[in-house]
Amino acid sequence: MEENGKQIVTEPIYRTIGGCAIEISRPYCLVIFGGYGDLSKRKLIPSLYRLYKHRLLTENFFIFGADRVEISVSQYRESMKSAVKSAFPDDFDSSAWSEFETRLYYSSFDFAESEAYLKCFKGEILPLEEKHLTRGNRIFYLAVPPTVFEPVVTNLGAAGLSVEGKGYTNIIVEKPFGRDLESARRLNGILNKYFGERQIFRIDHYLAKETDQNLLMFRFANAIFEPLWNRNFIDHIQITVSETLGVEHRASYYENVGVIRDMFQNHLFQLLALTTMEPPVEFEAERVRDEKIKVFRSVRPFPLDRISDYVGIGQYGNGQVNGRQVVGYREEPGVSPKSTIPTFAAMKVFVDNWRWDGVPFYLRSGKRLSSRKTEISLHFKQVPYMMFSNFMEGPIEPNILLFRIQPDEGISLTVQTKKPGSLVCLDPVLMDFSYQKGVLLDAYEWVLLDCVLGDHMLSLREDAVELTWSLLTPVIEKIESTAEPEKLPNYAAGTSGPDVARLLIEKDGRAWRSL
Repeated sequence: MEENGKQIVTEPIYRTIGGCAIEISRPYCLVIFGGYGDLSKRKLIPSLYRLYKHRLLTENFFIFGADRVEISVSQYRESMKSAVKSAFPDDFDSSAWSEFETRLYYSSFDFAESEAYLKCFKGEILPLEEKHLTRGNRIFYLAVPPTVFEPVVTNLGAAGLSVEGKGYTNIIVEKPFGRDLESARRLNGILNKYFGERQIFRIDHYLAKETDQNLLMFRFANAIFEPLWNRNFIDHIQITVSETLGVEHRASYYENVGVIRDMFQNHLFQLLALTTMEPPVEFEAERVRDEKIKVFRSVRPFPLDRISDYVGIGQYGNGQVNGRQVVGYREEPGVSPKSTIPTFAAMKVFVDNWRWDGVPFYLRSGKRLSSRKTEISLHFKQVPYMMFSNFMEGPIEPNILLFRIQPDEGISLTVQTKKPGSLVCLDPVLMDFSYQKGVLLDAYEWVLLDCVLGDHMLSLREDAVELTWSLLTPVIEKIESTAEPEKLPNYAAGTSGPDVARLLIEKDGRAWRSL
Protein backbone atom coordinates (compact mmCIF):
# COMPACT_ATOMS: atom_id res chain seq x y z
CA MET A 1 0.00 0.00 0.00
CA GLU A 2 1.22 3.50 -0.84
CA GLU A 3 0.79 6.57 1.36
CA ASN A 4 2.25 10.03 0.74
CA GLY A 5 4.28 8.56 -2.09
CA LYS A 6 5.86 5.91 0.18
CA GLN A 7 5.24 2.19 0.29
CA ILE A 8 4.03 0.91 3.68
CA VAL A 9 3.39 -2.60 4.99
CA THR A 10 -0.23 -3.49 5.81
CA GLU A 11 -0.42 -7.25 5.22
CA PRO A 12 1.60 -9.91 7.05
CA ILE A 13 5.01 -10.50 5.52
CA TYR A 14 7.33 -13.33 6.52
CA ARG A 15 11.07 -13.62 6.40
CA THR A 16 12.86 -16.98 6.49
CA ILE A 17 15.79 -17.19 8.90
CA GLY A 18 17.51 -20.50 9.61
CA GLY A 19 14.71 -22.35 7.84
CA CYS A 20 12.01 -20.73 10.02
CA ALA A 21 9.38 -18.33 8.70
CA ILE A 22 9.13 -15.34 11.07
CA GLU A 23 6.50 -12.64 10.61
CA ILE A 24 7.81 -9.13 10.09
CA SER A 25 6.27 -6.40 12.21
CA ARG A 26 3.77 -3.93 10.80
CA PRO A 27 3.98 -0.10 11.15
CA TYR A 28 4.22 1.14 14.72
CA CYS A 29 5.51 3.76 17.11
CA LEU A 30 7.14 2.47 20.31
CA VAL A 31 7.27 4.89 23.24
CA ILE A 32 9.57 3.68 26.01
CA PHE A 33 8.97 5.29 29.40
CA GLY A 34 12.35 4.88 31.05
CA GLY A 35 14.03 5.10 27.66
CA TYR A 36 17.35 6.17 29.18
CA GLY A 37 17.26 3.61 31.99
CA ASP A 38 19.19 0.41 32.63
CA LEU A 39 16.63 -1.91 31.03
CA SER A 40 16.55 0.13 27.83
CA LYS A 41 20.33 0.16 27.58
CA ARG A 42 20.90 -3.50 28.45
CA LYS A 43 17.95 -5.16 26.75
CA LEU A 44 15.38 -3.11 24.85
CA ILE A 45 17.41 -0.99 22.43
CA PRO A 46 19.95 -3.78 21.72
CA SER A 47 17.09 -6.22 21.05
CA LEU A 48 15.27 -3.76 18.77
CA TYR A 49 18.51 -3.04 16.91
CA ARG A 50 19.10 -6.75 16.36
CA LEU A 51 15.53 -7.26 15.12
CA TYR A 52 16.11 -4.42 12.67
CA LYS A 53 19.44 -5.85 11.57
CA HIS A 54 17.73 -9.19 10.83
CA ARG A 55 15.09 -7.25 8.84
CA LEU A 56 12.28 -8.36 11.15
CA LEU A 57 11.04 -4.81 11.67
CA THR A 58 9.08 -2.92 9.08
CA GLU A 59 10.60 0.19 7.52
CA ASN A 60 7.66 2.18 8.91
CA PHE A 61 8.49 2.48 12.59
CA PHE A 62 10.23 4.70 15.12
CA ILE A 63 11.25 4.43 18.78
CA PHE A 64 10.67 7.33 21.16
CA GLY A 65 12.56 7.25 24.45
CA ALA A 66 11.07 9.28 27.29
CA ASP A 67 12.84 9.84 30.59
CA ARG A 68 13.66 12.49 33.16
CA VAL A 69 17.30 12.94 32.13
CA GLU A 70 17.78 16.06 30.05
CA ILE A 71 19.86 15.17 26.99
CA SER A 72 19.55 15.89 23.28
CA VAL A 73 18.42 13.39 20.64
CA SER A 74 21.98 13.14 19.31
CA GLN A 75 23.32 12.44 22.81
CA TYR A 76 20.63 9.80 23.30
CA ARG A 77 21.54 8.10 20.04
CA GLU A 78 25.22 8.09 20.96
CA SER A 79 24.47 6.63 24.38
CA MET A 80 22.32 3.86 22.87
CA LYS A 81 25.00 3.16 20.28
CA SER A 82 27.49 2.53 23.10
CA ALA A 83 24.94 0.27 24.81
CA VAL A 84 24.41 -1.79 21.65
CA LYS A 85 28.16 -2.10 21.10
CA SER A 86 28.54 -3.36 24.66
CA ALA A 87 25.74 -5.87 24.15
CA PHE A 88 27.09 -7.15 20.83
CA PRO A 89 30.83 -6.41 20.72
CA ASP A 90 31.41 -8.95 17.93
CA ASP A 91 28.17 -8.39 16.05
CA PHE A 92 27.86 -4.63 15.64
CA ASP A 93 27.12 -3.42 12.12
CA SER A 94 27.85 0.29 11.64
CA SER A 95 25.71 0.60 8.50
CA ALA A 96 22.74 -1.14 10.17
CA TRP A 97 23.09 1.18 13.17
CA SER A 98 23.24 4.26 10.93
CA GLU A 99 19.87 3.28 9.48
CA PHE A 100 18.41 2.24 12.83
CA GLU A 101 19.33 5.42 14.72
CA THR A 102 17.40 7.61 12.26
CA ARG A 103 14.30 6.06 13.83
CA LEU A 104 15.46 6.73 17.38
CA TYR A 105 14.20 9.84 19.22
CA TYR A 106 14.15 11.16 22.76
CA SER A 107 12.38 13.65 25.00
CA SER A 108 12.74 14.47 28.68
CA PHE A 109 9.80 15.22 30.93
CA ASP A 110 8.48 14.49 34.40
CA PHE A 111 6.19 11.43 34.40
CA ALA A 112 4.16 12.98 37.22
CA GLU A 113 3.27 16.07 35.13
CA SER A 114 0.00 15.23 33.37
CA GLU A 115 0.23 18.23 31.02
CA ALA A 116 3.58 17.03 29.69
CA TYR A 117 2.06 13.94 28.06
CA LEU A 118 -0.30 15.69 25.68
CA LYS A 119 2.25 18.40 24.96
CA CYS A 120 4.89 15.83 24.03
CA PHE A 121 2.51 13.82 21.85
CA LYS A 122 1.09 16.77 19.99
CA GLY A 123 4.40 18.57 19.57
CA GLU A 124 6.78 15.66 18.94
CA ILE A 125 5.19 12.24 18.41
CA LEU A 126 2.35 13.13 16.04
CA PRO A 127 4.73 14.75 13.51
CA LEU A 128 6.96 11.68 13.73
CA GLU A 129 3.99 9.40 13.12
CA GLU A 130 3.29 11.29 9.91
CA LYS A 131 6.94 11.21 8.91
CA HIS A 132 7.36 7.48 9.45
CA LEU A 133 3.85 6.49 8.31
CA THR A 134 3.06 4.42 11.38
CA ARG A 135 -0.71 4.58 10.73
CA GLY A 136 -1.57 5.47 14.34
CA ASN A 137 -0.25 2.20 15.79
CA ARG A 138 1.22 2.95 19.22
CA ILE A 139 2.91 0.83 21.87
CA PHE A 140 3.74 2.19 25.32
CA TYR A 141 6.49 0.31 27.15
CA LEU A 142 6.76 0.84 30.92
CA ALA A 143 10.49 0.28 31.53
CA VAL A 144 10.20 2.11 34.84
CA PRO A 145 10.17 1.12 38.54
CA PRO A 146 6.85 -0.30 39.79
CA THR A 147 6.25 2.87 41.82
CA VAL A 148 5.96 4.81 38.55
CA PHE A 149 3.47 2.45 36.84
CA GLU A 150 0.40 4.14 38.29
CA PRO A 151 1.19 7.78 37.38
CA VAL A 152 2.24 6.85 33.83
CA VAL A 153 -0.86 4.75 33.17
CA THR A 154 -3.16 7.31 34.79
CA ASN A 155 -1.67 10.23 32.88
CA LEU A 156 -1.80 8.35 29.57
CA GLY A 157 -5.46 7.63 30.21
CA ALA A 158 -6.26 11.17 31.36
CA ALA A 159 -4.69 12.56 28.18
CA GLY A 160 -6.85 10.22 26.08
CA LEU A 161 -3.77 8.43 24.72
CA SER A 162 -5.03 4.97 25.68
CA VAL A 163 -7.99 5.24 23.30
CA GLU A 164 -7.51 3.47 19.99
CA GLY A 165 -8.02 5.59 16.91
CA LYS A 166 -7.27 4.53 13.35
CA GLY A 167 -4.58 2.17 14.64
CA TYR A 168 -4.03 0.00 17.71
CA THR A 169 -2.79 1.24 21.10
CA ASN A 170 -1.07 -1.32 23.34
CA ILE A 171 0.80 -1.10 26.64
CA ILE A 172 3.65 -3.34 27.85
CA VAL A 173 4.20 -3.78 31.58
CA GLU A 174 7.41 -5.31 32.94
CA LYS A 175 7.28 -7.46 36.06
CA PRO A 176 6.82 -7.25 39.01
CA PHE A 177 3.05 -7.01 38.69
CA GLY A 178 2.47 -5.75 42.22
CA ARG A 179 4.07 -7.03 45.43
CA ASP A 180 1.07 -8.97 46.78
CA LEU A 181 -2.51 -9.80 45.82
CA GLU A 182 -3.91 -6.43 46.89
CA SER A 183 -1.37 -4.37 44.96
CA ALA A 184 -1.71 -6.62 41.89
CA ARG A 185 -5.47 -6.07 41.89
CA ARG A 186 -4.90 -2.33 42.26
CA LEU A 187 -2.50 -2.27 39.30
CA ASN A 188 -4.87 -4.35 37.18
CA GLY A 189 -7.71 -2.03 38.15
CA ILE A 190 -5.76 1.03 36.98
CA LEU A 191 -4.78 -0.67 33.72
CA ASN A 192 -8.35 -1.83 33.08
CA LYS A 193 -9.71 1.66 33.71
CA TYR A 194 -7.95 2.97 30.61
CA PHE A 195 -6.94 -0.08 28.56
CA GLY A 196 -8.80 -3.20 27.50
CA GLU A 197 -7.27 -6.58 28.38
CA ARG A 198 -6.54 -7.08 24.66
CA GLN A 199 -4.32 -3.98 24.76
CA ILE A 200 -2.30 -5.06 27.81
CA PHE A 201 0.91 -7.09 27.56
CA ARG A 202 2.29 -8.21 30.94
CA ILE A 203 5.59 -9.69 29.88
CA ASP A 204 7.86 -12.28 31.45
CA HIS A 205 10.91 -12.73 29.24
CA TYR A 206 11.56 -16.17 30.77
CA LEU A 207 8.60 -17.45 28.73
CA ALA A 208 10.42 -16.53 25.52
CA LYS A 209 13.48 -18.70 26.11
CA GLU A 210 13.87 -21.20 23.28
CA THR A 211 13.56 -24.24 25.55
CA ASP A 212 10.42 -22.82 27.20
CA GLN A 213 8.79 -22.51 23.81
CA ASN A 214 10.06 -25.94 22.82
CA LEU A 215 8.59 -27.55 25.94
CA LEU A 216 5.05 -27.49 24.55
CA MET A 217 6.20 -28.58 21.11
CA PHE A 218 8.20 -31.43 22.61
CA ARG A 219 5.27 -32.62 24.72
CA PHE A 220 2.48 -32.40 22.22
CA ALA A 221 4.28 -33.19 18.96
CA ASN A 222 5.92 -36.44 20.12
CA ALA A 223 3.66 -39.42 20.72
CA ILE A 224 6.29 -41.27 22.77
CA PHE A 225 6.43 -38.70 25.59
CA GLU A 226 2.94 -37.31 26.20
CA PRO A 227 1.51 -40.73 27.32
CA LEU A 228 4.20 -40.83 30.05
CA TRP A 229 3.65 -37.22 31.17
CA ASN A 230 1.61 -37.98 34.29
CA ARG A 231 1.47 -39.41 37.82
CA ASN A 232 1.68 -43.01 36.58
CA PHE A 233 5.24 -42.65 35.30
CA ILE A 234 6.75 -39.51 36.84
CA ASP A 235 7.99 -39.60 40.42
CA HIS A 236 8.64 -35.88 40.84
CA ILE A 237 9.69 -32.74 38.96
CA GLN A 238 12.32 -30.15 39.87
CA ILE A 239 12.40 -26.57 38.59
CA THR A 240 15.53 -24.56 39.32
CA VAL A 241 16.53 -20.96 38.66
CA SER A 242 19.95 -20.32 40.20
CA GLU A 243 22.14 -17.23 39.93
CA THR A 244 25.77 -16.57 40.81
CA LEU A 245 25.13 -12.82 41.00
CA GLY A 246 24.20 -11.03 44.20
CA VAL A 247 21.85 -8.07 44.38
CA GLU A 248 24.47 -5.86 42.70
CA HIS A 249 23.06 -2.32 42.33
CA ARG A 250 19.44 -3.43 42.97
CA ALA A 251 19.58 -3.47 46.78
CA SER A 252 16.96 -0.75 47.24
CA TYR A 253 14.57 -2.75 45.05
CA TYR A 254 15.43 -6.16 46.47
CA GLU A 255 15.04 -5.10 50.09
CA ASN A 256 11.35 -4.50 49.33
CA VAL A 257 10.87 -7.64 47.29
CA GLY A 258 12.92 -10.76 48.11
CA VAL A 259 13.26 -13.92 46.10
CA ILE A 260 9.65 -15.17 46.30
CA ARG A 261 8.17 -11.96 44.91
CA ASP A 262 11.03 -11.56 42.44
CA MET A 263 11.19 -15.08 41.00
CA PHE A 264 8.37 -17.39 42.13
CA GLN A 265 5.23 -15.37 41.43
CA ASN A 266 6.16 -15.02 37.77
CA HIS A 267 9.13 -17.03 36.46
CA LEU A 268 8.88 -20.27 38.42
CA PHE A 269 5.10 -20.53 38.49
CA GLN A 270 5.01 -19.88 34.75
CA LEU A 271 7.52 -22.70 34.20
CA LEU A 272 5.35 -24.88 36.44
CA ALA A 273 2.31 -24.09 34.27
CA LEU A 274 4.14 -24.89 31.02
CA THR A 275 5.26 -28.21 32.45
CA THR A 276 1.89 -29.31 33.80
CA MET A 277 -0.78 -27.80 31.55
CA GLU A 278 -3.14 -29.87 29.44
CA PRO A 279 -2.97 -29.66 25.63
CA PRO A 280 -4.93 -26.64 24.35
CA VAL A 281 -7.52 -27.21 21.64
CA GLU A 282 -5.32 -25.12 19.33
CA PHE A 283 -1.93 -23.44 19.58
CA GLU A 284 -3.35 -19.96 20.02
CA ALA A 285 -2.58 -17.44 22.75
CA GLU A 286 -5.90 -17.42 24.59
CA ARG A 287 -6.28 -21.20 24.49
CA VAL A 288 -2.77 -21.70 25.87
CA ARG A 289 -3.40 -19.11 28.58
CA ASP A 290 -6.69 -20.83 29.46
CA GLU A 291 -4.83 -24.05 30.21
CA LYS A 292 -2.31 -22.24 32.40
CA ILE A 293 -5.17 -20.79 34.44
CA LYS A 294 -6.48 -24.31 35.08
CA VAL A 295 -3.07 -25.25 36.50
CA PHE A 296 -2.99 -22.29 38.89
CA ARG A 297 -6.50 -23.11 40.07
CA SER A 298 -5.34 -26.66 40.80
CA VAL A 299 -2.29 -25.73 42.88
CA ARG A 300 -2.84 -26.84 46.46
CA PRO A 301 -2.78 -23.91 48.95
CA PHE A 302 0.21 -24.00 51.28
CA PRO A 303 -0.65 -25.12 54.85
CA LEU A 304 0.46 -22.11 56.88
CA ASP A 305 0.50 -24.04 60.16
CA ARG A 306 3.11 -26.40 58.64
CA ILE A 307 4.84 -23.96 56.31
CA SER A 308 8.33 -25.34 57.07
CA ASP A 309 7.29 -28.68 55.54
CA TYR A 310 6.66 -26.94 52.22
CA VAL A 311 8.85 -23.83 52.10
CA GLY A 312 12.47 -23.19 53.08
CA ILE A 313 14.19 -19.81 52.81
CA GLY A 314 17.75 -18.56 53.02
CA GLN A 315 19.99 -15.54 52.79
CA TYR A 316 23.55 -15.61 51.49
CA GLY A 317 26.55 -14.79 53.63
CA ASN A 318 30.08 -14.09 52.48
CA GLY A 319 31.90 -16.71 50.45
CA GLN A 320 33.56 -17.42 47.13
CA VAL A 321 31.89 -17.36 43.71
CA ASN A 322 33.93 -18.40 40.69
CA GLY A 323 37.11 -18.06 42.75
CA ARG A 324 36.30 -14.52 43.85
CA GLN A 325 35.59 -13.51 47.44
CA VAL A 326 32.20 -11.80 47.82
CA VAL A 327 30.37 -10.19 50.73
CA GLY A 328 27.17 -11.41 52.32
CA TYR A 329 23.77 -9.92 51.55
CA ARG A 330 23.69 -7.83 54.72
CA GLU A 331 27.02 -6.27 53.76
CA GLU A 332 25.83 -5.20 50.31
CA PRO A 333 25.47 -1.39 49.87
CA GLY A 334 21.94 -0.29 50.71
CA VAL A 335 21.00 -3.44 52.66
CA SER A 336 20.03 -3.31 56.34
CA PRO A 337 22.56 -5.09 58.60
CA LYS A 338 19.61 -6.88 60.22
CA SER A 339 17.71 -7.63 57.00
CA THR A 340 15.54 -10.76 56.95
CA ILE A 341 14.83 -10.57 53.22
CA PRO A 342 15.30 -14.05 51.69
CA THR A 343 17.66 -14.37 48.75
CA PHE A 344 16.88 -18.09 48.38
CA ALA A 345 13.70 -20.13 48.58
CA ALA A 346 12.70 -23.72 47.94
CA MET A 347 9.11 -24.92 47.73
CA LYS A 348 7.24 -28.20 47.49
CA VAL A 349 4.14 -27.71 45.37
CA PHE A 350 1.27 -30.06 44.54
CA VAL A 351 -1.07 -29.74 41.56
CA ASP A 352 -4.32 -31.40 42.57
CA ASN A 353 -5.79 -32.66 39.33
CA TRP A 354 -6.18 -36.00 37.57
CA ARG A 355 -2.85 -35.91 35.77
CA TRP A 356 -0.62 -34.85 38.67
CA ASP A 357 -2.32 -36.14 41.81
CA GLY A 358 0.36 -36.93 44.42
CA VAL A 359 3.34 -35.82 42.31
CA PRO A 360 5.52 -33.28 44.17
CA PHE A 361 7.06 -30.36 42.32
CA TYR A 362 10.21 -28.99 43.93
CA LEU A 363 10.94 -25.36 43.02
CA ARG A 364 14.06 -23.46 44.05
CA SER A 365 15.70 -20.16 43.22
CA GLY A 366 18.45 -18.12 44.78
CA LYS A 367 21.26 -15.64 44.41
CA ARG A 368 24.99 -16.15 44.94
CA LEU A 369 24.78 -19.88 44.29
CA SER A 370 27.51 -22.08 42.84
CA SER A 371 26.31 -21.87 39.23
CA ARG A 372 23.97 -19.99 36.92
CA LYS A 373 21.30 -22.17 35.41
CA THR A 374 17.59 -22.48 34.72
CA GLU A 375 16.26 -25.98 34.16
CA ILE A 376 13.26 -28.28 34.47
CA SER A 377 13.96 -31.94 35.24
CA LEU A 378 11.37 -34.71 35.09
CA HIS A 379 12.39 -37.65 37.27
CA PHE A 380 10.64 -40.83 36.17
CA LYS A 381 9.76 -43.63 38.57
CA GLN A 382 12.19 -46.46 39.16
CA VAL A 383 11.67 -49.72 37.32
CA PRO A 384 8.96 -51.68 39.18
CA TYR A 385 10.91 -54.92 39.51
CA MET A 386 14.62 -55.36 40.13
CA MET A 387 15.36 -58.40 37.97
CA PHE A 388 19.12 -57.79 38.34
CA SER A 389 19.11 -57.93 42.15
CA ASN A 390 21.50 -60.91 42.22
CA PHE A 391 24.13 -58.93 40.33
CA MET A 392 23.68 -55.32 41.44
CA GLU A 393 24.07 -53.82 44.90
CA GLY A 394 21.67 -50.89 44.59
CA PRO A 395 18.63 -49.73 42.64
CA ILE A 396 18.83 -48.61 39.03
CA GLU A 397 18.99 -44.84 38.64
CA PRO A 398 15.70 -43.60 37.17
CA ASN A 399 15.43 -41.90 33.79
CA ILE A 400 15.63 -38.09 33.84
CA LEU A 401 14.31 -35.80 31.11
CA LEU A 402 16.00 -32.41 31.40
CA PHE A 403 15.05 -29.11 29.78
CA ARG A 404 17.96 -26.66 29.97
CA ILE A 405 16.56 -23.14 29.62
CA GLN A 406 19.81 -21.27 30.24
CA PRO A 407 22.67 -20.87 29.69
CA ASP A 408 23.11 -23.92 27.40
CA GLU A 409 19.62 -24.20 25.90
CA GLY A 410 18.72 -27.78 25.07
CA ILE A 411 17.06 -31.06 26.05
CA SER A 412 18.62 -34.28 27.33
CA LEU A 413 17.36 -37.71 28.36
CA THR A 414 19.25 -40.08 30.64
CA VAL A 415 18.70 -43.78 29.85
CA GLN A 416 20.30 -46.97 31.14
CA THR A 417 22.21 -49.28 28.77
CA LYS A 418 24.44 -52.33 29.20
CA LYS A 419 28.08 -51.42 29.63
CA PRO A 420 30.17 -52.99 26.84
CA GLY A 421 32.40 -55.87 27.91
CA SER A 422 30.45 -56.73 31.04
CA LEU A 423 27.87 -59.34 31.91
CA VAL A 424 25.48 -57.23 33.96
CA CYS A 425 26.69 -53.69 34.42
CA LEU A 426 24.60 -50.67 33.53
CA ASP A 427 25.99 -47.51 32.05
CA PRO A 428 23.91 -44.27 32.06
CA VAL A 429 23.85 -42.74 28.57
CA LEU A 430 22.91 -39.13 27.84
CA MET A 431 20.87 -38.46 24.71
CA ASP A 432 21.39 -34.75 24.17
CA PHE A 433 20.14 -31.95 21.96
CA SER A 434 21.64 -28.48 22.29
CA TYR A 435 20.65 -25.25 20.56
CA GLN A 436 24.16 -23.87 21.08
CA LYS A 437 24.50 -21.11 18.46
CA GLY A 438 21.30 -22.13 16.73
CA VAL A 439 19.15 -19.74 18.80
CA LEU A 440 17.82 -17.22 16.29
CA LEU A 441 16.41 -14.62 18.67
CA ASP A 442 16.94 -14.09 22.37
CA ALA A 443 14.11 -13.86 24.88
CA TYR A 444 13.61 -10.08 24.76
CA GLU A 445 13.69 -10.09 20.96
CA TRP A 446 10.87 -12.64 20.84
CA VAL A 447 8.86 -10.74 23.45
CA LEU A 448 9.22 -7.41 21.63
CA LEU A 449 8.39 -8.92 18.25
CA ASP A 450 5.28 -10.62 19.63
CA CYS A 451 4.11 -7.41 21.30
CA VAL A 452 4.56 -5.47 18.07
CA LEU A 453 2.59 -8.16 16.21
CA GLY A 454 -0.13 -8.15 18.89
CA ASP A 455 0.44 -11.80 19.89
CA HIS A 456 -0.27 -12.47 23.60
CA MET A 457 1.34 -15.92 23.67
CA LEU A 458 4.27 -14.71 25.79
CA SER A 459 2.34 -12.34 28.04
CA LEU A 460 0.36 -12.95 31.23
CA ARG A 461 -3.36 -12.49 31.66
CA GLU A 462 -4.95 -10.60 34.54
CA ASP A 463 -6.44 -13.72 36.15
CA ALA A 464 -3.09 -15.57 36.01
CA VAL A 465 -1.35 -12.75 37.88
CA GLU A 466 -3.97 -12.62 40.59
CA LEU A 467 -4.18 -16.40 41.00
CA THR A 468 -0.44 -16.78 41.56
CA TRP A 469 -0.44 -13.89 44.00
CA SER A 470 -3.38 -15.44 45.88
CA LEU A 471 -1.28 -18.59 46.36
CA LEU A 472 1.94 -16.85 47.40
CA THR A 473 0.79 -13.78 49.35
CA PRO A 474 -0.18 -15.83 52.47
CA VAL A 475 3.23 -17.59 52.30
CA ILE A 476 5.12 -14.30 52.07
CA GLU A 477 3.12 -12.76 54.93
CA LYS A 478 3.72 -15.83 57.11
CA ILE A 479 7.47 -15.79 56.44
CA GLU A 480 7.77 -12.04 57.03
CA SER A 481 5.78 -12.19 60.29
CA THR A 482 7.88 -15.03 61.72
CA ALA A 483 11.32 -13.98 60.42
CA GLU A 484 14.18 -14.51 62.89
CA PRO A 485 17.14 -12.20 62.12
CA GLU A 486 19.57 -14.28 64.18
CA LYS A 487 19.05 -17.31 61.90
CA LEU A 488 20.26 -15.45 58.82
CA PRO A 489 22.40 -15.61 56.77
CA ASN A 490 22.22 -19.40 56.56
CA TYR A 491 24.23 -20.29 53.45
CA ALA A 492 27.61 -19.21 52.16
CA ALA A 493 27.88 -17.53 48.77
CA GLY A 494 29.07 -19.97 46.14
CA THR A 495 27.29 -23.00 47.62
CA SER A 496 24.07 -24.78 46.61
CA GLY A 497 21.90 -23.07 49.21
CA PRO A 498 20.84 -23.58 52.83
CA ASP A 499 20.34 -26.89 54.64
CA VAL A 500 16.61 -26.20 54.94
CA ALA A 501 16.31 -26.67 51.17
CA ARG A 502 18.24 -29.93 51.23
CA LEU A 503 16.11 -31.28 54.08
CA LEU A 504 12.90 -30.22 52.36
CA ILE A 505 13.47 -32.78 49.60
CA GLU A 506 15.59 -35.35 51.45
CA LYS A 507 12.87 -36.08 54.01
CA ASP A 508 10.82 -37.32 51.02
CA GLY A 509 13.61 -39.71 50.07
CA ARG A 510 14.76 -37.60 47.12
CA ALA A 511 17.65 -35.28 46.32
CA TRP A 512 18.16 -32.05 44.41
CA ARG A 513 19.98 -32.16 41.13
CA SER A 514 23.44 -30.73 41.68
CA LEU A 515 24.07 -27.11 40.72
